[in-house]
Amino acid sequence: MKIFKPQFWQKKNSLVSFLLLPLSLLLQLIIFLRCSFFNKTKFPIPIICVGNIYLGGTGKTPLSIEIVKILEKLGKKTAIVKKSYRNHEDEFELIKSKQVVLFKKSSRALAINSSIKDKYDCVVLDDGFQDPSIITNLNIVCFNAKQLIGNGMTIPSGPLRETLNSLKRCQIIMINGNKNLEFENKIKKKFNNISIYYSKYTPININKFVKKNLLAFAGIGNPENFFKLLEENKLNVIKKISFPDHYKYSLHELNELINFSLKNNLKIVTTEKDFFRIKNFQLPQIESLNIKLNISNKEKFEKELTEYL
Repeated sequence: MKIFKPQFWQKKNSLVSFLLLPLSLLLQLIIFLRCSFFNKTKFPIPIICVGNIYLGGTGKTPLSIEIVKILEKLGKKTAIVKKSYRNHEDEFELIKSKQVVLFKKSSRALAINSSIKDKYDCVVLDDGFQDPSIITNLNIVCFNAKQLIGNGMTIPSGPLRETLNSLKRCQIIMINGNKNLEFENKIKKKFNNISIYYSKYTPININKFVKKNLLAFAGIGNPENFFKLLEENKLNVIKKISFPDHYKYSLHELNELINFSLKNNLKIVTTEKDFFRIKNFQLPQIESLNIKLNISNKEKFEKELTEYL
């Protein structure tokens, strides 16, 4: 979805949110009715779903990639499944760059069936928590510690695809960022059987950007999280530029960024997803910060994963 998230999505008691509340309730009713009429399909291999209820920017794809790596080490032939969207080629290329097999079709069910034909043992469904047509073995819902649930309201009053009550369908929550006991207690109070884990991004090519003055740009779900990651790793960000999620950059826009960086002696850095969106332009002046996802208490997480296979 190519949007800038409005600031009131993070504010409690916003007048705009309350004015939009009737539309939010109507959309939730439509979603409920739509889900009620779907036939659910059970597949002969385990389906691990990695999803979210906060709109974008919660780290679903990096976690999906990490889960595939974990399961492959356990001897499971595993692939990622995604629904094919024309403007998500950046995510598809990112997954393939990590030496992970991806199945993408017009429907997730078709993609799962393709993986079964190719004799995969299990699949990781990247972004399928709101798909009512598939019976999953495990649902993992991702949050980012910086946004969590925003103002707690659903679209368009807030940033949530579904209410917090939808977490009754999930077994694991993964929070990217610092520990938040208040949020944990809120979840545990409503759903005491959910396991909560934390993850963090670690840059793996940070030496390219150390002691440089940087121009950073990002067109992802939450660009501010990328800028914060740079700053947390003590990189000197002089200029920050945000674009909507899955933004389609023009060569003219990118050349403007390059010209600005040359005039101001800045090195340009962007996200891996953005880099795959622009790599066909072959602009060596633009480089990506590559990251690895590290899961806290990983052994326990791996053990819990295997219980659902």
